[in-house]
Amino acid sequence: MADLLVVRSKIKECTECNVAGTFADALSKKVEGMIKEAEKRAKGNGRKTVKDIDL
Repeated sequence: MADLLVVRSKIKECTECNVAGTFADALSKKVEGMIKEAEKRAKGNGRKTVKDIDL
């Protein structure tokens, strides 16, 4: 994946733990998967708009 869907500095703000360099890449891939699943749900319900309920 070329572009991250998450902001590394924001990840660090959400935790008191150290954040490994590979964590943002892995999280971004998970987010991308969630978006793809939400898209499938929206299309399955006859919509072209992804909504919060699709998560």
